[in-house]
Amino acid sequence: MILGLILLCSPACKKFLTHDNPSGVTDEEWWKTESHAYSALGSIYAGVPAGSSGRNVMFWSGLSDEAVCRGDFRGNYDIYTRGLQNPTWDVAEWIWRDDYIDVRRACRFLENVDKCFMDDQLRTRMKYEARALRAFYHMEIMLFFGDIPIVTKSVTPLENHLKRDPAEKVYEFILSELKECAENLPKEYDSDETWRISAGACNALIVRLALFFHHYDVARDAAAKIIGTGVYKLHRSEKAGVNSYAELFSYTGELNKERIFFKANGCDNAWTTFAPYGIGGETYVSPTAQVVDNFETKQGKTPAELGADSVAVYRKDPNYKNNRDPRLAVSVLYPGQSYLDANYILSPFDNSTNNTDKIGVQKSTATGYWIRKYLDPRDRQGRGGSLDFMYIRYSEILLSYAEAVIELGNWQDPLIIQYLNDVRTRAGMPVVDQQRYNSAATLRQLVRRERQAELAFEGQRYFDIRRWGLVKQVMNGQVFGATNPETGIAVKVQDRSYIDRDYLWPIPEKEMLSNPEMTQNPGY
Repeated sequence: MILGLILLCSPACKKFLTHDNPSGVTDEEWWKTESHAYSALGSIYAGVPAGSSGRNVMFWSGLSDEAVCRGDFRGNYDIYTRGLQNPTWDVAEWIWRDDYIDVRRACRFLENVDKCFMDDQLRTRMKYEARALRAFYHMEIMLFFGDIPIVTKSVTPLENHLKRDPAEKVYEFILSELKECAENLPKEYDSDETWRISAGACNALIVRLALFFHHYDVARDAAAKIIGTGVYKLHRSEKAGVNSYAELFSYTGELNKERIFFKANGCDNAWTTFAPYGIGGETYVSPTAQVVDNFETKQGKTPAELGADSVAVYRKDPNYKNNRDPRLAVSVLYPGQSYLDANYILSPFDNSTNNTDKIGVQKSTATGYWIRKYLDPRDRQGRGGSLDFMYIRYSEILLSYAEAVIELGNWQDPLIIQYLNDVRTRAGMPVVDQQRYNSAATLRQLVRRERQAELAFEGQRYFDIRRWGLVKQVMNGQVFGATNPETGIAVKVQDRSYIDRDYLWPIPEKEMLSNPEMTQNPGY
């Protein structure tokens, strides 16, 4: 009786277990036409991660050492960094629930789409889209929770007794599905359907999956397939003197050949997520000193490599004499910086009562820094827009190929330097100094630094520090923000705690109660 009441009263479980079709009508009424098939497939795409809305991928930066999250109405990410998450943690519950809802929708589609009167070739393509998305949602759940049930059919409430499959088995299932889908999905879509999952997107997901499991040969081969198609290329502006990297994250560069898998309108509310409060924005994710310190100078060295005096100078003025990696000013807004055509000076250390950009003020920065990526001034007046979010970009694939080859022991492969130089020079940085980076260890260090500089706040840092074995090192202790230029003292943001238990997230309590076969992750 208790279990029955839980199933009836829990909206999350009820939606997961009984959401039978996209519009709430019966199967006999729904699965008839091509239009019905398109609508049902569209409901599966609903879970593709967005940057500042939906799955909130850019909030995942706050789970790593590159940012701090505030404002729990978008999810209480902050408690994870203090080791306080438990089976009722809202972020874990949302991701588990929503991903399995989308898995169910994919299963429902595959079970019923043959009933629709439509072109057989289109139906076949749609099936591969559904399978690829289903594999992706399994992948996302597994990377957070470890062992999970593999679901390949829609289940009823009475069938919700699925046991967790070992992560290695889930890996093989995802890999097999993505490989087959990559062989059968289009390389490209027409311009109005570029958001659909493609062969390139499937291979890009394989790259991420294989890197996480340290299967570097699989990651290398999948990355090579993407590179070899010639479909994608790094975005370079056609306008003289324009920063190509900056243009990527604006409306001007939105339609580019670099995006492999993206969410349409996925950063539509970036202004009310990252922008300074004093210019009509709201700030819920704030960069840390660590991510700022990671950016090199234009001479190809970090401030730390230049010495203590340089560290002090660049912490007081992060872009001192305009001598930092141009990606810093594209990714981060910092104290003293002018923004919006020099009309607004950011002053987080000004303690005057009318300064709404002070550190710690509600809806203001928590660290003295702001995320600048995906902030387009055209969104200011309406406090929102339609900017797409690039979930996977081609530059990531080039860096992943380089990493995989280094880890396979082939650090002298000339493609490593070629791809690193492609990414760096596009951003306005010098080519790799091969006198300094002349071993596997030094190249590994450079690739890791380059990944954070290139992909800052795009959601991959959390997975990178876990797969590199650095998570306990960088996620314990004091977190610092910007340095007050008047005092030379950095703001202390919080103390963080990370133990072995935190590598995996807690299985949501609602799932534990509704499924008698479900087991909890260790430590929860």
